Amino acid sequence: MSSQRTLLRGGTVLTMDPRLESLPGADVLIEDGTVRAVSAEPLAVDAEIVDVSGHIVMPGMIDTHRHTWQTQMRALCTDWTLIDYIFGIRLGVSPAYLPQDVYLGNRLGALDALNAGVTTLLDFSHCNNTPEHADAAITGLRDAGLRAVFGYGFFESNPAAPPHFSTHAQRRADLSRVADSWFSGKDGLLTLGVALTEPEMTPLETVRAEVSAAREYGALIVTHTGCVWGAPTRVAEFEAAGLLGPDQVHVHCNTLSEDDWKILARNGAKVSISPETELNMGMGQPVFGALKRHGIKPTLSCDVISLNSGDLFSQARFGLGFQRWADTRTLNQEGVNPEQVTVSAHEALEWTTVNAAEAVGMADRIGTLTPGKQADIIVIGGPGASQRPHLDPAGTVLFQTTPHDVRHVLVAGRFVKRDGALVGVDMPRLLDEADTSATGVLRRISGAGRALPGTPPGGWASLQARAPHQG
Repeated sequence: MSSQRTLLRGGTVLTMDPRLESLPGADVLIEDGTVRAVSAEPLAVDAEIVDVSGHIVMPGMIDTHRHTWQTQMRALCTDWTLIDYIFGIRLGVSPAYLPQDVYLGNRLGALDALNAGVTTLLDFSHCNNTPEHADAAITGLRDAGLRAVFGYGFFESNPAAPPHFSTHAQRRADLSRVADSWFSGKDGLLTLGVALTEPEMTPLETVRAEVSAAREYGALIVTHTGCVWGAPTRVAEFEAAGLLGPDQVHVHCNTLSEDDWKILARNGAKVSISPETELNMGMGQPVFGALKRHGIKPTLSCDVISLNSGDLFSQARFGLGFQRWADTRTLNQEGVNPEQVTVSAHEALEWTTVNAAEAVGMADRIGTLTPGKQADIIVIGGPGASQRPHLDPAGTVLFQTTPHDVRHVLVAGRFVKRDGALVGVDMPRLLDEADTSATGVLRRISGAGRALPGTPPGGWASLQARAPHQG
């Protein structure tokens, strides 16, 4: 069988591999979905040649936590707090989603990610109201053609309503069905994960059962940790129960104590920060400083498109700007100007590439343009005024780039976006379907006599009172 070769010629290559560094005017050879060579000298090979001179070539970006199903609820949460989000989305919108709404949210959300140069998602899927919802979510990711970890959520959509799964054992049985039906192979773009029910509000034995089920299938575990002020974090309790480990991505973590951070660090846990969500919903400071103190590598996520943008350029800018401010705030208050920035643009790109690949357990496959790894690649440039010249390529990507400037996207060597357009996608039709889906969801909520967000007085106390006790 003949090989399929593509040669990206003459771009500025940000390999994100410290051994290769960045190469101006370099070639990247892709063969059968794999990076075969990165060369500062022109390569003479039989291949389809794509001229990317004047462009930046880098690894596809990796989002380590996104509730992709919410895509057609775009900007619904614009002026909501976190508690509003819980009552409005989790207890209001989620029960009104039909399987076809989940499919559309995941497919459109995955395409939105690809359009912005995000080639891998950790999909925190907590709208699995029925088995059909879970199947629809997986199908939406598959049909979009990106790389993803499907994080099967054990969540009930509404603790006040009769659930489809009347016991937690039925939930675990459905995870087994999903694992056997969709993830029996090891070579596809989709891999299995598990999204834990909120551990801070869940009985220990339920958390233990979910972690055990995930590890039975070798699934990556993703969980919200330290999100709500005034709630116990239970990190020490989970360590004592043997429930922490390097197979986990802990999301947000804004309320953790120094002791909690020490525990996560010694257990090798990974962390995902959602700067745009956390700063806008009143969740607290993004935890870059704590991660640095404890030697944990930051990663980034878009979290909820029901509030914010679906591109990691925005998250990296938010995160870098916040941390540079936080690192110089004390100096400024003392009337002193900093002599240098504390975090570089290149480090911020590591949050979305090499660090994130390690967090999702794929450092051997993606995250750098290293020969032998999968050819998940983005090419940034084109006619936009912000894209030339490349005086500092990492700075151009971080501070000057929007999804519009992403010209080509390849996943496993296959073009999914080319010359600025998604390949084989009727986006106007999908957007029309998103309008119809959103209208239907909101109509079902209104028909049930609910208003959004529907947060009662004393919202957090009310939420604690109705927390489920699963058995």
